[in-house]
Amino acid sequence: MKINNRKIGSDQPPYVIAELSANHNGSIETAYKIIEEASLAGADAIKLQTYRPDTMTLDCESEDFQIHGGLWDGRTLYELYEEAHMPWEWHKPLFEHGRKLGITIFSTPFDNTAVDLLEDLNTPAYKIASFEAVDLPLIKYVASTGKPIIISTGMADVEEISEAIEAAREGGCKELAILHCVSGYPAPASDYNLRTISNMINRFGLVTGLSDHTLDNTTAVTSVAMGVSIIEKHFTLNRSGGGPDDSFSLEPLELKALCQGARVAWESLGKVDYGRKSSEQANLQFRRSLYFVKNLKAGEIITADSVRSVRPGFGLPPKMFDHIVGKAVTHNVSANSPVDGSKIKGYRG
Repeated sequence: MKINNRKIGSDQPPYVIAELSANHNGSIETAYKIIEEASLAGADAIKLQTYRPDTMTLDCESEDFQIHGGLWDGRTLYELYEEAHMPWEWHKPLFEHGRKLGITIFSTPFDNTAVDLLEDLNTPAYKIASFEAVDLPLIKYVASTGKPIIISTGMADVEEISEAIEAAREGGCKELAILHCVSGYPAPASDYNLRTISNMINRFGLVTGLSDHTLDNTTAVTSVAMGVSIIEKHFTLNRSGGGPDDSFSLEPLELKALCQGARVAWESLGKVDYGRKSSEQANLQFRRSLYFVKNLKAGEIITADSVRSVRPGFGLPPKMFDHIVGKAVTHNVSANSPVDGSKIKGYRG
């Protein structure tokens, strides 16, 4: 899979996406700054959300549209999305700003009109949110653009994930990735069950990543060992900023630590290799080996108490202890000298 010529897969460092979401808090200047800080932190991409309150829900105060519990308790869906949405007229200048900084910028559309807007801006990719993973007509419409798609799978069971993948393929998507996700805001690390990731990779055969809603980087960095190729985290300038998503988002130094930690974790995976590593070579001399601990004259027999296994490693390896005990030395040897096979009668290493 590629986005803007950046290859994404198990043979590449994880692709880190900083989710701007609603963290602009009604200020395009804040949105600009978030994009700048994401670039400085080393993120590969910044992701927006493209919707209006009327494309997300109905302006209705009946019980169906009320939020009970959690961060947004007591509000209607329409009120929440009215506050959180990014004005559509911001999209073009924000896309231009991201491109100027050299950071990939794309978005999550929530209806067909959002897709049309993003196509006009030549978005390089699309993200399907977890809540829209069951909106198969939307997925097919996004897929018809021919752009790469990343689908979050929060709340979706195996059948629903399969249906979303099939819809993307039917729509014409050639480059597709899925993200393991828990749609809790925030979500406890114990809910993530990261072992699911390797199963997803084997089951669906797609580039697989993590959309992480925990409050720190531990889960995200750990997921690298499970094979993720993409990591997405919400990103803000200030977790105490008071916006709808601020409280469960990373701040700039934390995003920088994630980018660095994910890369180091990926590098540490390496390959199956039992050979000596370059960083070990200088320490070979400090492994254990056999040393004489008594003075012996030529012809004397080596006894068990005349030789010990000690550090450093300039003598014969300890496994040769039983092979040399009982044999005679052919030269005088001194205590504290390494056992040398060439000075032992009949020794064959």
